[in-house]
Amino acid sequence: MTDKKSSKDEIYTKLLTKSNEAKTIRKIVAIISLVIILIVAGVALTVYLYIQSSLKPVEPENKVTKKVEIPIGSTVSSIGSILEEQGMIKSKMIFKYYVKLNNETGFQAGTYKLSPSMSLNQIITQLKTGKVIKEAKLKIAIPEGLQLTQIVNIISKQTKIDKKEINKKLNDEKYIKGLMKKYPNLLSDKILEKDVLHPLEGYLFPATYSFYDEKPTIDQIINKMLIKTNSIIGKYKEDMQKKNLDIHKTLTMASLIEEEATAKADRRKISSIFYNRIDAGMPLQTDPTVLYSLKQHKSRVTYKDLEVVSPYNTYKVLGLPPSPIASAGESSIEAALKPEKTDYLYFLAATKTGKVYYSKTLSEHNKLKEKYISNPEK
Repeated sequence: MTDKKSSKDEIYTKLLTKSNEAKTIRKIVAIISLVIILIVAGVALTVYLYIQSSLKPVEPENKVTKKVEIPIGSTVSSIGSILEEQGMIKSKMIFKYYVKLNNETGFQAGTYKLSPSMSLNQIITQLKTGKVIKEAKLKIAIPEGLQLTQIVNIISKQTKIDKKEINKKLNDEKYIKGLMKKYPNLLSDKILEKDVLHPLEGYLFPATYSFYDEKPTIDQIINKMLIKTNSIIGKYKEDMQKKNLDIHKTLTMASLIEEEATAKADRRKISSIFYNRIDAGMPLQTDPTVLYSLKQHKSRVTYKDLEVVSPYNTYKVLGLPPSPIASAGESSIEAALKPEKTDYLYFLAATKTGKVYYSKTLSEHNKLKEKYISNPEK
């Protein structure tokens, strides 16, 4: 009996030992797993903080500028190395991957004035827009609201390049497809659809452009303008997603707002009217699209003009026209994406004062029209 009890005790002791060993192993595994998780999390946090730090200015308070030379033919890697060596960025590696991930292109050679207080975005923008320290030999100013034909006239006048040569290039499908490959985030297949009158209409941003060659080529001019458009429209990526609009539709709506807005007009209210009419299944009925269809610039649209057969005539066709009808400024782009919430369906500008009046019904609109358009002296 004693032997049996001793045997049972021995078995129990062994089982207890094994159980304790298993618990110990589980504890060891748990500790090792926790250590690995903490190490991975620590590395991930370190990498994240390093990247975040690298995107910020090297010395936020140091406004002292320094000449930085970017040689012709520099690659993204070599530009990053130069910037890191000159103390303008923290990491050439982060610069390289940031440029690649954001599809940044169009860096220009030259001598730049940069400071350690500039963020990575500011430096990239400056290198793309070509703001070098030497004096510009040519400046081309493009006002807001101009159509492509008018922009071509300005470029021709400033550069002495024949208008026919510029127009031929800007309407050449092969050239346009080359630009589409160069700026895939900006230019889509929509600009080459059959109803589009001019592929780059609305895509050449209105601004003043400085050139450091006495005779810049058409390519140099157009590239600089597209880079500017890309940088402006890029700021509104989230807003476009919220409105379910692509760049083409955004620039098209913005161009209508730009062409209709007077100095006294609220672009956001005009924007709301266009969206309200689309939602109600009404034609936009905006005169500038009629004039664009006619390829004319007139102070007044006649009833005969409204009958023109064209995909751009918004008196005849529902929704937006096939493409922008002019180059819109940033305020109109913003209005296209952030319309005011209204119930208005009509607006008009008084003949005498230019003041814009808004109305919810056709009867209200006609009364305002009678008062401020038909009889402006009232």
